[in-house]
Amino acid sequence: MKLRSLRDLFIEELQDLYSAEGQILETLPGMIEEANSPELKRAFKEHLDQTREHVRRLDRIFDELGDKIDRKDKTCKGMKGILKDGEELLDSEAESEVLDAGMIAAAQRVEHYEIAGYGTVKVFAKLLGQNAWANLLGQTLEEEKQTDQKLTQIANRINVEARAA
Repeated sequence: MKLRSLRDLFIEELQDLYSAEGQILETLPGMIEEANSPELKRAFKEHLDQTREHVRRLDRIFDELGDKIDRKDKTCKGMKGILKDGEELLDSEAESEVLDAGMIAAAQRVEHYEIAGYGTVKVFAKLLGQNAWANLLGQTLEEEKQTDQKLTQIANRINVEARAA
C-alpha cells in the first residue's frame, strides 16, 4: 500500500496489529499448556480471552473503515520474530521454573510491542477525528498495560524460584 496520508498509515498499522493479534492467538494455547505455575497458566488464559476481544475491536474498526480493506493483507514480521524467539525457549530443556521465567520474559516482549502499536494507532485515530476508534484502541492499550503489570508481579515470584532451581 502506498502511504499517502495519515489514514493510510493508520490502516497499515491496524493491519500490523491484526496480524500480531492473530499470531498471538495461535501461540498462547501452547504457552498455557507449557506453563508450570498455575498463576501463570491463569494469566495466559485470561490474556487469550482478552486477545479475542482485541481482535473483535479491530474488526469493528475495519468494518467501519469500509473501503473493502483487507485486514489480513499484512504479516507482522516484528511479532513473528518475537514469537519465534519464545518458541525456541519452549523447545529447550529448561527446568520448570526457568521455563516459566523465560515464558514471562517472552510474553512481556510481546506486550511491549503491542503497547507501542496500540499507543500509536490511538493517537492516529484521535488525529483523524475518530474518537470512538481511539476509545476502543485505548481500552486495548490499557488491557495490554495491565497484562504487562500482572506478568511483572508473577515474575517477581517465579524469577526467585528460577534462581533457586
